[in-house]
Amino acid sequence: MTVAMARRLPSHPWRVVFLGSLSLAASCGPPAFPVSAPHPLLGQQLPEIHRQSLDGHAIDKGSLTGTPVFVKFFADYCQPCKETLPAAERLHEAYPDVTFVGVDEDESGEVARDLAHRYGLSFPVVHDQSNVLAGRFRVSAMPMTFVADATGVIRWVGAEGQTEQELRQAVQAARAFHAP
Repeated sequence: MTVAMARRLPSHPWRVVFLGSLSLAASCGPPAFPVSAPHPLLGQQLPEIHRQSLDGHAIDKGSLTGTPVFVKFFADYCQPCKETLPAAERLHEAYPDVTFVGVDEDESGEVARDLAHRYGLSFPVVHDQSNVLAGRFRVSAMPMTFVADATGVIRWVGAEGQTEQELRQAVQAARAFHAP
């Protein structure tokens, strides 16, 4: 509706309701992904993951299909990682229909276990001792987060400076995403 059309409407209380409804309807729709960090895997399939989580559960690419996926790389020596881990845990609790996987890049499994315990991470965490997953995902800085849709295509990459709001928006958009 244009401004000229709105001016021609009678001046009644319902006009405000109507115009408000129109603007609300125009802003509705599936949530959009936040601006992604540039990354060569954006728009590509998730790389292979074949690891055991710290609690002994097998994680592989087959178990990551059919739901949106959130893969977060972090380490104990990374201060920004420690700021985003609580946000990742809150999102995991809020969105049980999204598969969350943490990838710890510390040198020892003991440090990885301690970090997961310290932050109360209830999603599976794998220890990437030889940095194989970091290589497959082309992780250049941390924290780095990859959000894929239910078909396994990476739709958003969060790099250093990612905020909880961006993480939440990326998860919501992945949940609502339907390939064209």
